[in-house]
Amino acid sequence: MKSLLSMFFVALFAAFMLTACVVTPGPGGYGVEVAPALPAVIELDVAQPYYYQSGYYYFYQGDRWNYSRSRSGPWAELPRSHWPKEIRQRGREERGGEFRREREER
Repeated sequence: MKSLLSMFFVALFAAFMLTACVVTPGPGGYGVEVAPALPAVIELDVAQPYYYQSGYYYFYQGDRWNYSRSRSGPWAELPRSHWPKEIRQRGREERGGEFRREREER
């Protein structure tokens, strides 16, 4: 009788513990999705460091790339393997006045 009672309590305890470990899928649209890789050379505007390609917005800030389906976010970090090799900036003069003066003196 004692072993039957202890088996009942073990089974009851196991049933409660297993129900606490149930995993369910999350709501749709929250899966992991990585944007396509950027081209080797990107030209960004100094005032707005955004780039658009294939339905994704890419945002460059603080030496990091983020991407999103919407320009207002939510933003996710772009894997380093997808970063461009070179970034050019429109609207900025070549490396400031010192570089320009050196070129003019030659």
